[in-house]
Amino acid sequence: RPTMVESSKPLIIKDGRHPVVEIISKERFIPNDITLDEGENKTIILTGPNMAGKSTYMRQTAVIAIMAHLGCFVPAKSAQVPIIDRVFTRVGASDNLISDQSTFMVEMIEVASILQNATRNSLLILDEVGRGTSTYDGLSIAWAVIEHITKNIGAKTMFATHYHELTELESKLEGVKNYKISVREINGGIVFLRKIMRGGANRSFGIEVASLAGVPQCVTDRAKSILKSIESGDREFNAVSDEAPPEKELTEVERILSEVNMDTLSPMQAFMLLGDLVEKVKL
Repeated sequence: RPTMVESSKPLIIKDGRHPVVEIISKERFIPNDITLDEGENKTIILTGPNMAGKSTYMRQTAVIAIMAHLGCFVPAKSAQVPIIDRVFTRVGASDNLISDQSTFMVEMIEVASILQNATRNSLLILDEVGRGTSTYDGLSIAWAVIEHITKNIGAKTMFATHYHELTELESKLEGVKNYKISVREINGGIVFLRKIMRGGANRSFGIEVASLAGVPQCVTDRAKSILKSIESGDREFNAVSDEAPPEKELTEVERILSEVNMDTLSPMQAFMLLGDLVEKVKL
């Protein structure tokens, strides 16, 4: 049962969980804590790779706050929830074809509405603001939005981003704290630990996530090569890789099948061939 307190008190959730994701997920759900207040933890900047759980963490905070206001029990070990006048969210990315609005325009309209209507008693959930435009424009907008919210509005805010430069705000702006989703690198890949830790991430592991999603290795290898060139300051990398794609080595079963002429096989020969192939696969 959550404890409701006045608006000036901090939002404190221990071992919070997302009630829907926990039920439908095939993995064991990893609970996390959060503290948002009007002091040092006014704005949380959350970094980490895609698919690591940033959005789930932010959304579960909003869901728990709303459930508490409805008088419900909440999925957490304990929860102190201040009175919140409104919950504002800026998540997802989509355009509006009917109104002839691009994805970025929709994003900026929603951000503008939040900046114009949020109060110090609001809860703000902002997911990757600025990603719909160029890197420098997006970073500049995200930086200015965080500054305005923290200095002028004072709302309790969670801000997820891949702009790692934004983590510098912790040392420049009172009330900003950096948190990251922990991951572990194993044999060139990554394992999502789903645990929230203090500090900012210095990598987004985008190429590793692309590999997990099934992007061909020749593409991810090329991406790693381009990334190394960019990080070293060499912008003269070849537009097209000189490396030929690796030739696929056929397995014995694939070689046998490639040499079979189906037009000359009798039903009995086909049945016997299938039996031989099954035995080879079992070896």
